[in-house]
Amino acid sequence: MLGKNYIVKSSKGHIKDLPKSRLAIDIENNFKPEYILVKGKANLKNELVKLASSASKILLASDPDREGEAIAWHLADVLGINLKNKCRIRFYEITSNAVKSAVKNPDYIDLNKVDAQQARRILDRLVGYTLSPLLWKKIRYGLSAGRVQSVALNLICEREREILKFIPDPYWNITAHANFENNNYDLRAEKLDDKTLLKNGLPLLINTQEKANEILNEIKNNLLIVDEFKSRESIHTAPAPFRTSTLQQEASRKLNMIPKITMSIAQQLYEGLNISGKHTGLITYMRTDSQRISNEALNSCREFIKNNFAPEYLPNEANIYTKKINLKIQDAHEAIRPTNINLTPEILRDKLTPEQFKLYELIWRRFVACQMSQAVSSKLILKVKAGRVGLKQEGEKLIFDGWSKLWPLDLKGNELKEISEGRELNLKNVDSEKKFTNPPSRYSEARLIKTLEENGVGRPSTYATIAGTLESRGYIEKNDEKRFYPTGLGLTVDEFLAKYFNRKDLSSIVDAGFTAQMEKELDEIEEAKLKWLDVVGEFWKEFHNTLNEAEGAEKVKLPDPEPIGEKCPECGKDLIKKRGRFGEFIACTGYPDCKYTRPILDAIGVKCPKCGEGEIIKRKSKKGRTFYGCSRYPECDYTSWNRPAGEKCPECGAELFRKGSTVYCEKCKYKNQEYNSDE
Repeated sequence: MLGKNYIVKSSKGHIKDLPKSRLAIDIENNFKPEYILVKGKANLKNELVKLASSASKILLASDPDREGEAIAWHLADVLGINLKNKCRIRFYEITSNAVKSAVKNPDYIDLNKVDAQQARRILDRLVGYTLSPLLWKKIRYGLSAGRVQSVALNLICEREREILKFIPDPYWNITAHANFENNNYDLRAEKLDDKTLLKNGLPLLINTQEKANEILNEIKNNLLIVDEFKSRESIHTAPAPFRTSTLQQEASRKLNMIPKITMSIAQQLYEGLNISGKHTGLITYMRTDSQRISNEALNSCREFIKNNFAPEYLPNEANIYTKKINLKIQDAHEAIRPTNINLTPEILRDKLTPEQFKLYELIWRRFVACQMSQAVSSKLILKVKAGRVGLKQEGEKLIFDGWSKLWPLDLKGNELKEISEGRELNLKNVDSEKKFTNPPSRYSEARLIKTLEENGVGRPSTYATIAGTLESRGYIEKNDEKRFYPTGLGLTVDEFLAKYFNRKDLSSIVDAGFTAQMEKELDEIEEAKLKWLDVVGEFWKEFHNTLNEAEGAEKVKLPDPEPIGEKCPECGKDLIKKRGRFGEFIACTGYPDCKYTRPILDAIGVKCPKCGEGEIIKRKSKKGRTFYGCSRYPECDYTSWNRPAGEKCPECGAELFRKGSTVYCEKCKYKNQEYNSDE
């Protein structure tokens, strides 16, 4: 892009950092950090220094965020660059225009942003390198805690405690199935004696068999007369373009892609590839809180819509999105979008890997949709009376698809055929279904990220790794629905941390509100409203006092290993579940005299689609990612990241996969959402 007069070299991330082997923060000397050359980068450093010595100018083009600013700052130190020189360039997409424009307009290294990164790094080091040894002494060697991960663990543990305390209550759903002129209706009982059964916006539970019978008899012994049919137009504004958290959430929901993989693939799309003989980045920078779109990108997108869709799909003015975040960041970053709207997913299909294509298509569709006209639907409500009972059915029909032509809109209920007031419906039958209230749902990875973001905890760069860190520590696991639950170890660690470090003061690292306040203060350091030393010093004063108090705590007893109800085949003693570096396994209680162990084969009840003999079992990769393989490995090498459904696609015959209660085909895109699991 820049031509032969430029040499472009990579520092491959940080060239200097805190050493891993010790705290390396001089607390007594204003928390001075001790930065050293990153291990293994001596040759790279020498190469960069040699090239810099013969260059007329050096430009630092690391990522346009706090971490990137710190990398540039360390490089300036290593290469002897005067911080008063304009040596810093920032671009938010790797395209020829963006890069050349940045080179023409170099800036200073933003030392406020460096201070914010340094404060975050020092805070995390102080917490991690002082709290972890405390956990080793009080619970078990090798444990760890962190400023953000401990909040995430607490959310998961608190949810599990709510579930364990939850007592289900019975209730009855009563539905009258009726028809009129070949149109079917399913009406739910909503009122009795003209007293609404609504409370706080939710249906009041019909919680006794007697009340259910009373309503059933009233429906059966009276005519079903239409009381009201009304429709109300509903406007659906276009969804905002992606920022980091929403990209991770939608990739998880729509593509079954974990955040860590999402960010890895997004990095590849950002760095780009060769398209028609020219290297180009395909998306803008993917670590951003912003929903801003540049005027150039807006105009390009609107022109694309104008040329490829009917006139009614282009609104009179561009859709503008704002979010209450740091205005300085908002002004610099853009939302995540394609760098060239004319590079449609279909054009790039054969140039991308399947995963790259899926993520690019998701980003491209979301961006184009965000600039399309509003979708319009009609909300339909049918109210019917049967004696003293009022019944209701709601539906929705799409009037104009607008943006939902590219980004599907979830309609609530099916379309209802209009019926006049006073008409009599023909009752076919009435159902009374006894059910039980459900406990709160466990967190999925997408929901956890959304909750952390809503509470102001963490930043775009941290969301992707939080759950993976907790899983690798053995604090949490995923069930078959890919929702998190804490292990006994996780609950034990959380209880200890909550007891000493959730006191609503400056040491409350388990409290989401406190951690969010810390994030706000880091933003204020970047805006030059606070000094990093004041923030770190104030935190350490309270945190250190709490640490000293916790040092006097008694050692915590870990939960007993879980017996599996089997005897050891070698010595006859009980077998238990144990946790090791790579997850749980079966071991003998006779250890160390008996060293019998075996892996836990988590079968999902599906025969191997490749060999037909083995069972499909759930496994964990070395990086902690769940995959599925044949129990006869290595004789059969079948593996899949997606959960096999044990069925063939009725349309193309390919293997079907399962996500929750949906089975789908990757080959022909067949999907059946009515699939019922036995689990």
